[in-house]
Amino acid sequence: MRRAIWILWPSFIVAGIAETAFFTLFDPMELTVLGQPAGLSRIAVYSLGFFVFWGFAAASSAFTCFLQRGSADINRLCPLEAPDRPVGCPRREERPDSAGGP
Repeated sequence: MRRAIWILWPSFIVAGIAETAFFTLFDPMELTVLGQPAGLSRIAVYSLGFFVFWGFAAASSAFTCFLQRGSADINRLCPLEAPDRPVGCPRREERPDSAGGP
């Protein structure tokens, strides 16, 4: 829940700022989609624009959270069982039959 708040709250603020800046420069009634007028009311364009900006900002914040993971978080999610992990992995368990050499 904490991570969701870290992602959604800042992206909400950024979406509000982005929408204000964008619609200060562009009139929603003059926007076109693939060369055709949007055909939506101003409120619908404002709402849709806000959610698009919020989605992009949330994706950016989520990607930042993903990149901030530490090595402990990454190693905890290892899909391999302990004996099958690569040599040198600190969470690898040595197999009893591999302890002795020829």
